Amino acid sequence: MTRTRTIADRRAWLRQQDRGTALPRLAGADRERPVEPSDLEARAHAAHLTGKEAEGEELLARAHQEFAKRGENRRAARCAFWLGFLALIQGKAAQSGGWLSRAERFLEGEANCVERGYLLLPSGYRCVHGGDPAGAYATFRQAAEIGRRFGDKDLATLALQGQGRALIRQGEIERGVNLLDEAMVAVTANEVSPIVAGGVYCSVIEACGEIFDVRRAQEWTAALERWCAEQSESVPYRGHCLVRRAEILQLRGAWGDALAEAQRASTWFSQPEPKPSAGNALYRMAELHRLRGEFDKAEQAYRQASQWNHTAQPGLALLRLAQGRTESAASALRDALEHLKEPAKRARALEAYVEIALAGGDGATAREAAEELSATAERYRVTFLHALACSAMGAVLLAEGEHRVALRELRKAWRMWCEQDTPYEAARVRVLMGLACREIGNLDAAELELAAARQAFERLGATPDLVRIDELFQTKAACRVGGLTERELEVLRLIASGMKNRAIAGKLKISEKTVARHVSNIFMKLDLSSRAAATAYAYEHALVRPA
Repeated sequence: MTRTRTIADRRAWLRQQDRGTALPRLAGADRERPVEPSDLEARAHAAHLTGKEAEGEELLARAHQEFAKRGENRRAARCAFWLGFLALIQGKAAQSGGWLSRAERFLEGEANCVERGYLLLPSGYRCVHGGDPAGAYATFRQAAEIGRRFGDKDLATLALQGQGRALIRQGEIERGVNLLDEAMVAVTANEVSPIVAGGVYCSVIEACGEIFDVRRAQEWTAALERWCAEQSESVPYRGHCLVRRAEILQLRGAWGDALAEAQRASTWFSQPEPKPSAGNALYRMAELHRLRGEFDKAEQAYRQASQWNHTAQPGLALLRLAQGRTESAASALRDALEHLKEPAKRARALEAYVEIALAGGDGATAREAAEELSATAERYRVTFLHALACSAMGAVLLAEGEHRVALRELRKAWRMWCEQDTPYEAARVRVLMGLACREIGNLDAAELELAAARQAFERLGATPDLVRIDELFQTKAACRVGGLTERELEVLRLIASGMKNRAIAGKLKISEKTVARHVSNIFMKLDLSSRAAATAYAYEHALVRPA
């Protein structure tokens, strides 16, 4: 009686999610006498949830064998399914196929059972990864119906998120995210088992990454963090999920936490043996080191990511730009864009290409990249992409001398970045807004924008951006000669060098019409009437050096 009550108590501990205590005590019961296969199954799931995956697989295999010996074929098939499904997620194709095939064999003659619904899930995932989202949706829908018919919340929720992912791949984003939200409601309402909860969450934030829905990913991350606080010693985040979390934390401005998550992901992918997906984690680490000005660490991490066949772009190109190697940055990114086809990665590369092309004085290339980014934003209609596109186009317009139009674009971008709760991107746009305000003569607004951007960079620890903005403050006085803007001062110097409007337009990569407007402004502000007088003014005020 005492022994029976002890085992029952240990099962209760598992249900209450005190897995760190329950696991060793159930192991003690295993030594005292043979344990029921249902207890082995519970221990297996608890081991998996606490990060002991190898132990969990061994226990689940034992449970499968014990159920099979007793002729409990459905329970044996359920264990085989989980072994196959978890192997599929880990990329172990051979093991997955073997266990799933065994599960099918144990269900021969069992046409009407919930386990049939579970075995549809791997087929749905194969359809998704095989480029057949319509087939995947149909398969997941069938699984969801079986789950509802048998009242199995785990199956219904897993199938629901599968339907959502399949719809997104078909371009039906709104319908897809509605189903993903419904699946996450089941998770946060504690309607599903913990092993399903972690898997659904990781799938949902990966889907959010595919459609650039940062705000939704942040919201569900916060919800699951609250859920995790109730789980004793659980490890619901693994591998790719950790990388996505690191990306979200980076966007939210929590760079220290993001780096810790990326390092955890790198460790996860390295044990018990290194996996190619380690490149994803290393790239995220490199990005964070670059943003913080830790260039040596960034360089090393980009190289390590490349060794795992993960592209080091656009991050490495931006690192080269920060190091002053603009031509090298442009060449590397131009080559990368020929191969980058995935929309999310290409969008980020285009954003970087605009910045690098403008730094190199190639306005035409920058505009072409910005226009492609705008077309992508129109196609996907997602706020994050629209913010990227407006930021890029605003920078191009600013370089072209269209300061007021640029300011309108940049203000739109800034509002969207604020809505997305992305402080670094918002601060970078504020720098451009400050420069645009300076160019149109609104010096008070320019100083306020630049000061706000500097404060944000300081909070984030964005050392390279702090250095750049301090340089802008230092050159402010030099740009105020005669009330001229930076661009007007640049045009004046070129006039003094003997260049005509067409040549100046070619040099600055702007239109002749824009140059003529700058020349007119210079003459008006300095009370000059000719190019000769402008040249004399430039020499008198030491704006150019005598030959």
